[in-house]
Amino acid sequence: MGLKKADFLDRIDPARHVVIAGPTAAGKSALALAIAEEQGGTVVNADALQIWSCWRVLTARPDAADEVAAPHVLYGHVEPGRAYSVGDWLNEVAALEGRLIIAGGTGLYLTALTEGLAYIPPVPPEIRSRGDDWLADGGLHDMVAALDAQTRAKIDTNNPARVQRAWEVLEATGRGIADWQKDTPPPLMPSDQVQPLVLTSDRDWLSTRIEQRFHQMWKQGAVEEVEAMLPQWNERAQWTRAIGAPEIAAYLRGDIDEATAKDRAVIATRQYAKSQRIWFRSKMKQWEALRVGPVVC
Repeated sequence: MGLKKADFLDRIDPARHVVIAGPTAAGKSALALAIAEEQGGTVVNADALQIWSCWRVLTARPDAADEVAAPHVLYGHVEPGRAYSVGDWLNEVAALEGRLIIAGGTGLYLTALTEGLAYIPPVPPEIRSRGDDWLADGGLHDMVAALDAQTRAKIDTNNPARVQRAWEVLEATGRGIADWQKDTPPPLMPSDQVQPLVLTSDRDWLSTRIEQRFHQMWKQGAVEEVEAMLPQWNERAQWTRAIGAPEIAAYLRGDIDEATAKDRAVIATRQYAKSQRIWFRSKMKQWEALRVGPVVC
């Protein structure tokens, strides 16, 4: 990370909650831990992939030593097969006490936390199943076309999960998700009442770091984690969407070789980081930017 500890800790208000956003592999967890060790506080996960109990190595969750060094919560606490939403995450954060250091790369979680989240009625399972089938049959373009114009203009239409969610809401309620969001209640942690930080970096540095980290995860147990989950694999489930999981599963089934699996997983991770950066630039323009780079804290 391009800042020395003394440099960035001087900029952190110990009396406030801290919210840290950043692309995958940028060093969010390390920064959160450093703050918690020096100033006190509980590190809170804001990564939709790190909630799953089955993925520790694959999602680079904090390790046992980190969890001893400072309290960590909302990591690996959701069992595969359970539905879990941003609303569930917000409710769990609301129940926490003390100073919180919230770190993660899921932009929707962090935006909902600092700007509010509209209440939207639950979607019936049969509608979700129809959406799953439609996407599985290559219907993303048609699903986008089926959205109301206001919602279509607001969401990332290249993100199948976002498109399906918007379609499900429209189908279930007759009202576009953008219209529901107009009734957003006050946020749990307004950005002007916390210290919001967003990590930025050189794209090439991050790209190299992503590749190195994935190869390290491969050696340290990511393959074994996926192998353990193959008997209950469901490509439509939330937990199987962890970056790298589908590629490793394909390798274990013999569909692709090891080199191809690694290459595809690294490419998928870089694409994910790109979409994260786009979200942060769009939604977090007023957050304090911390430049990170090859110098380790």
